[in-house]
Amino acid sequence: MDKRKVIYYSDELNDEFSTAEITPRKIDENYVYIHTSRFKRFTHFFWYRVVATPIAFLYIKLVFGHRTRGRYKLRKHRHDGYFMYGNHTQDMADPFIPNMIAFPKTLYIVVHPNNVSMPVLGRITPSLGALPIPDGMRAYKNFLEAIETRIGEGHCVTIYPEAHIWPYYTKIRNFPDTSFAYPAKQGTPVYCFTNTYHKRRFFAHPRIVTYIDGPFYPDMDKPVKERKKELRDKVYHCMCKRAKKSNHVQIRYIKQETGK
Repeated sequence: MDKRKVIYYSDELNDEFSTAEITPRKIDENYVYIHTSRFKRFTHFFWYRVVATPIAFLYIKLVFGHRTRGRYKLRKHRHDGYFMYGNHTQDMADPFIPNMIAFPKTLYIVVHPNNVSMPVLGRITPSLGALPIPDGMRAYKNFLEAIETRIGEGHCVTIYPEAHIWPYYTKIRNFPDTSFAYPAKQGTPVYCFTNTYHKRRFFAHPRIVTYIDGPFYPDMDKPVKERKKELRDKVYHCMCKRAKKSNHVQIRYIKQETGK
């Protein structure tokens, strides 16, 4: 459990407060996002369904008493691929919660290269659906193809647009519209989920209640630039509204003024 009570920040867009210390590997054009061999398909099924899914369920239920509100909204696209955007406030729970939300749909998560760079776990996370952000344009082409393939297969791709982890943060940080280019170009439905924190008696960890909203659709009659901004604004304002439902502050975040 994160024992920090106060965290001072200066840059809402770029400050990172995860306690993990990992040297990220370079994700170049040689990185393979989609494996087609029978062995790789088996390892994906084993690690994703046999190992990770029950662990995810037990972890978020036992540690955070997790609850979901609005999951029925996903039924509209139960057979379609879609994107989900959420607030980034946990090291362990953040990969687990969207998996439980989207179940039984297979979920893929756009992640920092740190997530595939750990000595042991880094070899497993790709089988758990990790899609690491690439370095350079040649690698980016493979990354985009992987996202398009997974959406085309009817899966869910999850993105944390805030990019950096702020543990237990109860507001929504401002984020750019960059990551909304994927659904804007493909015309794909978008959902958002907002993790809120609630006081529990006799428990060290607060309860996480996740609110699901959407679907939101890109207006394909407008230019891509306008589409992605509109999607971003809809998701951002919806998440800000839901974040107000938090009634517990585990860690206080205080902004440091520049030059002080």
